Amino acid sequence: MNPEILNELYAGAGAALAPLLWLAAGLSAVLIADVFAGLKAVRPVLVPLTLGGAAWSAGALISDPAGAVLGGSFLADARTGAFALVFLASAALAWAQARRYYTEEAPFLGEHDALLLTAPMGMILMAGAQDLILFFVGLELLSIPLYCLSAFRRARTESVEAGLRYFVLGAFGVALFLMGAALLYTLTGSVSLEGLAAAKELLASPMGATGLALLLASLFFKAGVAPFHLWVPDVYQGAPTPIASLMATGTKAAAFAFLLRLVPALPAEAGVGLGLVAVVTMAIGNLGALGQTDLKRLFAWSGVAHAGTLLLVIAGAVAAGGTDHQEAVRNAAFSATLLYVAAYAFSAGGALGLVAWMEADGEEYRSLSRWQGLGTVRPGVAAGMTLFALSLGGIPATGGFLGKWLAFSTAVRAELVPLAVLGALTSVVALGYYLRIVVDLWMRPRPEDAAAPSAERPLAAFAAGFSAAMVLALGVAPGLLLGRLIG
Repeated sequence: MNPEILNELYAGAGAALAPLLWLAAGLSAVLIADVFAGLKAVRPVLVPLTLGGAAWSAGALISDPAGAVLGGSFLADARTGAFALVFLASAALAWAQARRYYTEEAPFLGEHDALLLTAPMGMILMAGAQDLILFFVGLELLSIPLYCLSAFRRARTESVEAGLRYFVLGAFGVALFLMGAALLYTLTGSVSLEGLAAAKELLASPMGATGLALLLASLFFKAGVAPFHLWVPDVYQGAPTPIASLMATGTKAAAFAFLLRLVPALPAEAGVGLGLVAVVTMAIGNLGALGQTDLKRLFAWSGVAHAGTLLLVIAGAVAAGGTDHQEAVRNAAFSATLLYVAAYAFSAGGALGLVAWMEADGEEYRSLSRWQGLGTVRPGVAAGMTLFALSLGGIPATGGFLGKWLAFSTAVRAELVPLAVLGALTSVVALGYYLRIVVDLWMRPRPEDAAAPSAERPLAAFAAGFSAAMVLALGVAPGLLLGRLIG
């Protein structure tokens, strides 16, 4: 390639790509440290240092956006910076939860950390992508490490099966995306989101509608939206719990961050259809979680329901297209999505982190029955799980409550009132299984054959405490954390 073209492509891109550069440098450092025996002692420091540097760079984008770079294919604005902070927080929690989690796989933690640093690179590219090609690069950069991490406990059949299942179904989702992108490019001659939005009339044709449907199906698979959700419980159950935490939080946030970018290209008539899919997804997720006794499967089905709530926000933003209040609703949709994914990252990530922590005392702690009466022997752990469950259920004074309130209010502002009411009613069902966790923790006797948990994992405890503090802060004073980004 002509050097002048490269210079023009990357001119002024340093600040815009700084979070990605931090992650790439940290990834390289982790791999080098893992090769040389004398450097292995510093490897654990490299990951938090890398994530901290990337977070600092992402925060700088919020106060001083760099704009479009890479020929306009990547937009490093305040929204990209804000979502990047959520992705990096999810990765940091997963890393902290993974310390002293693995036993047989401990010699391979260098590969684990390298893969863990690669995933948020893909998430950031997805959030800032302004064309379908860059989004596809980000999607693969996210997906491939997660396939490997899901099967990381290679001596365990369920982990290998989870990785294989995720890979096969992920390949199916990628095929849907490529087919949809090909149809849209054939029809419009453009892969940029701006070009697709400008050709909205063409997208109303059968070919355009098919292309958009395939594109959305691919995103629905990644986010766990019905009917592309059936992989979620099995993969979450088989994958290492810290990786399930990352998949539940960061992956979902990345998919919806790009969906927000895609909203201007979607016809307003699609808003109601997306809203119906959202409500059905919420109902399926909540009903599926009601009968679960395995905590990882319970939180997996719960994640499906939360994906439906986020899709309802997107439906409101789409339905408002072409109306006088289009900008107001779309800004509200961004605020609702950002707050919701941030609250969900710390609530679901914190809950799964506690499960990972307790697994050090035995994998039977995946079962809800082993948590009965835990408040009498480990009140700190029980209190944390109670807070996370209440936040996921949308109880006031938590980030989860404010996230749900903003989500449903966005749908109401977009005049999708019946769908907002149905969504709120299905959310009430969720209290049935979230409150069951609280009842088991505090109101049921400890089983006689259950020994008191003894495992101490300071870093996992710190991650849980930090998550709890963030859940409360997002519920009580979200403006202090998200500032002018939410309104």
